[in-house]
Amino acid sequence: MDALYPRVLASRFAECFRFYDGLLTAVAGAHLVKGTETGPYANWDRDTEAVLALLDREMLAKVTGVDLDGGGDGTMLVLTVDDVDRAAAVGAANGGRVVAPPSARPEWGPTCRTAHLRDPDGNLLELQSY
Repeated sequence: MDALYPRVLASRFAECFRFYDGLLTAVAGAHLVKGTETGPYANWDRDTEAVLALLDREMLAKVTGVDLDGGGDGTMLVLTVDDVDRAAAVGAANGGRVVAPPSARPEWGPTCRTAHLRDPDGNLLELQSY
């Protein structure tokens, strides 16, 4: 399982899908693992390691309640952890701000749990466990 990978938050999902699918498969040697241009999610790997994930910006905002229009977020780092609650507490104790508390996300996977934080500079981070 990947420990850390970038996720692009797309307003124009189909166009971004075609762009990244072409670039990543033809140039970076990655292959599409999941998703289609209809969205709301897609990811590419090289060998068994994640290269990039693409996520519909509006869908993420609805699910998490995170205001993505005001933040100017174009990307988000995703960190896979064993314990989302503990990781969110550690992040907050070290200067982060929890913007979506730890929650079950069965629509993303039967055992998926996430929390969303902003680092001290305002960058968005998703903590996830499966």
